[in-house]
Amino acid sequence: MVFQEKYMRMLFALVLIMGIVALYAYTQRTLKEAQYLTGNAATISVSGEGEVLARPDIASFSFSVRAEATEAAAAQAQSAEAVNAILAYLKDEGIAEEDAKTQKYQLRPQYDYVRATCAVGTCSDSKRVLRGYEVNQSVIVKVRDTGAAGALLAGVGERGATSISELNFTVDEEDVHVVAAREKAIADAKDKAQELADDLGVQLVRIVGFNEAGGGRIDYMAETRMMPFDDAVGVVAMVPEMPVGENTFTSNVSITYEVK
Repeated sequence: MVFQEKYMRMLFALVLIMGIVALYAYTQRTLKEAQYLTGNAATISVSGEGEVLARPDIASFSFSVRAEATEAAAAQAQSAEAVNAILAYLKDEGIAEEDAKTQKYQLRPQYDYVRATCAVGTCSDSKRVLRGYEVNQSVIVKVRDTGAAGALLAGVGERGATSISELNFTVDEEDVHVVAAREKAIADAKDKAQELADDLGVQLVRIVGFNEAGGGRIDYMAETRMMPFDDAVGVVAMVPEMPVGENTFTSNVSITYEVK
C-alpha cells in the first residue's frame, strides 16, 4: 500500500514536470511568434546599388513635314508627296516598314485677321479671313544600324523634311540590363548585411522587407536640334558624326533582415 502511494506520487510529479516543460516550450514559441507579428523582432536594414553599362544598338529620331496651300486637298497632297518620298528613301536604306511610325497628323485652317474698313476712317473691329490650310505630319524612325544615323538625317532633310528632332541612342533589350543592375544591387546589399551582422555580433535570420527605389536608365542623346530646313541653307549637306557612347542602367535596393 505504501509502495503504491509512492508510485502514484512519483507518477504525479513526473506528469507535473512534463506539463511544466510543455507549457514553457509553448510559451516561448508563442512569444517568438507574437514578437515577429508585432514587428518587435530585432532587424537591420541595408541598401545596395547596382550599375550596368551597355552600348546602344538602336537610334531613333523623328522628322516633320509641314505644307500649306489655299485648299485643304492641295496641302495634303504636298505633305503626302514629301512624306512618301522620305519613307521610300528610308526603305531603300534598309529601314523596315514597322520601324517608321506616324506620331502626329494634323490638318487645320489658317486665318489672317484684318481690320474692317468703314465708310469714314478705319473701324476698330477686325475680321477673320481664311488664308488656307496647313498640314503637319510627324514620323518617328527607329534605326537599327546606329552607324547610319547621321547619313539618314541628312537624307531625310534633303527630301523635304521641314524639321528633325533630337536623336536618341537606346538599347533594344532594356529589361536584360535592368535585371542585371538589380542583381548587382541585391548582391551589394547582401554583402553589406553580412558585414554589418559580423560587426554587431548577430546572425542574419531571414529577409523581412525589400524595396527597390527608382533607378532607371540614362540615355545618350546627340544634340541635333536643327532649325527648319526652309531657313537652313546647306545644313543638310553635311553628314554629322554620331558617337553612340554608353547607356547606364542603375538599381537601388533596400533589404531588411531579422537578426538574432
